[in-house]
Formats: sequence, C-alpha cells, structure tokens
Amino acid sequence: MTKVIALLLVALLFEAVGVVYLSAGLKEIGEVKQISVAEVGRVLRLGVTNWKLLCGVLLETIFFGFLLVLLRRNDVSLIWPLTSLGFVLTALSARFILQEHVSPARWCGVILIVMGAALVSWSQKPPPLASSSDRQPDTAERPSE
Repeated sequence: MTKVIALLLVALLFEAVGVVYLSAGLKEIGEVKQISVAEVGRVLRLGVTNWKLLCGVLLETIFFGFLLVLLRRNDVSLIWPLTSLGFVLTALSARFILQEHVSPARWCGVILIVMGAALVSWSQKPPPLASSSDRQPDTAERPSE
C-alpha cells in the first residue's frame, strides 16, 4: 500500500504542476474575442508556441500514464478517491508557483479532502490470512478408510 501511495503522490505532483502551467499558459494566450476561423487560428498558433502551455500538457500526459498503471494494478475504488489529494498539491502549487492567494476557507476545504483521502486509504485493509486450522486438508493428508 505504501508503494501505491508513493507512486500516486509522484503522479499527483506531475498533475498539480501541470495544471498550474496550463493555467499560466492559457492566461498568457488571453481571452477568445469571437468565434471565427482567424481567432481560432490565433489561439492555436499562440498555444503551440507557448512553453508553459506545452509544459502543462506534457506534465498532464505523464500524470495520465501513471494513472493508467495505477488503475491497472489496483481497485478503482481506492485509486480514484485518492487522486483528490491532487487538490492539495494543486493549491500548494498555485500558491507558490503562481503566487495566488489561497483563502483560509479553501485551506479548510483542502484539509477536508485530506481527511477523506485518509479515510479511503485506511479502509483498504489486506484480507486476513487463513489459519492452518481453517484450511481443508489435502487428499494426501486424509486418513485412508
């Protein structure tokens, strides 16, 4: 379980920083003024040349690769709720990379998310091991009649 959590935290770090870079890149591109071929072309041209946006896409792609591996090996009912820890890392990334103000109410929400993720991970207990008295004897062990 520790390995799963560690792998997920690495993945979520990629996701959090990726989201922050996507946001920064999109803010640099600016608002779409109108829906037209020229405007869509302008936005696409700025998007494919914006290093922050491209870095964000790359980091989100890496996160998705990690997520695919985690979901292939583990229960979705464990992994998907734990991805909510990404909100914590995203809030921290926004605060320290983008210098955004994160209000106390938002930090309280982050704490609630952490508590919920802890509850989900705590509920993932390994099944109890069967004792030797609970097992059925092999046919070789049965007394012959």
